[in-house]
Amino acid sequence: MPSLKDLRNRIASVKATRKITKAMQMVAAAKLRRAQEAATAARPYAERMDGVLAALNQRASREGASPLLVGTGRDQTHLLIVLTAERGLCGGFNSNIAKLARADAQKLLAAGKTVKILTVGRKGADNLRRDLGRNIIERLDLRGVRQIGFSNAEDVANKVLAMFEAGEFDVATLYFSEFKSVIAQKPTALQLIPAKLPETTDAAPAGTGQSVVDYEPDEDAILGYLLTRNVSTQIFRGLLENAASEQGARMSAMDSATRNAGEMINKLTVKYNRQRQANITKELIEIISGAEAL
Repeated sequence: MPSLKDLRNRIASVKATRKITKAMQMVAAAKLRRAQEAATAARPYAERMDGVLAALNQRASREGASPLLVGTGRDQTHLLIVLTAERGLCGGFNSNIAKLARADAQKLLAAGKTVKILTVGRKGADNLRRDLGRNIIERLDLRGVRQIGFSNAEDVANKVLAMFEAGEFDVATLYFSEFKSVIAQKPTALQLIPAKLPETTDAAPAGTGQSVVDYEPDEDAILGYLLTRNVSTQIFRGLLENAASEQGARMSAMDSATRNAGEMINKLTVKYNRQRQANITKELIEIISGAEAL
């Protein structure tokens, strides 16, 4: 049975931990609003980009189409781009993304495909290292980045495009967590190369009706530029969604940890009081017994 000193030390330790988890919860709540606004603002741009690309694709010539759109004609080598956080203590945020990527990688390997993994964020490599360590070709670290910018997404996109031009893979898929709410983040897989475009015949905003659009230069040139731009755009969207999801998951996890610490403190306090009362009772019995012996 622990002594009173041990219980006091344990209560003090749990109280200190509760202060830390409460502070982390408040910091995550403060960061969440800005991250959520950035992720929400990026969604219309990325979705509109898909609509414009779909409209251009229908008007562009079929000859000499960009490999970013039609692919290489093969489906043998797959590149999985896994976006995760640099830090933990955010519940199942990192593990859920890694779980989805791991499941897809194992399916591809079982089908005889070649799988290459590019991780962005330290936790992605840590989660996939045990099962798929030999398939990880590179790890990109954003630990020193305080606020995600488009330049960070461009760096990743340029590396991916360079690999594609060198013929190192045929299909590229992006893995990230789409932000739904503070308590809900959805692990998502988005095919980047060849681009998956929505079925549409209208490049105008919804509700404006059919419109005729003239492109200068021609559709093929614009489509080729936008396809390259689209890779950076979708990666940037994934990074922003991840940033919001990470803070939401950390806020929920730290809130649960704070409440659990409070419950543990209450239980330890009750145990401490009972032990203290038992010691007092024992001492009183010893005093009374000694007095009666005299």
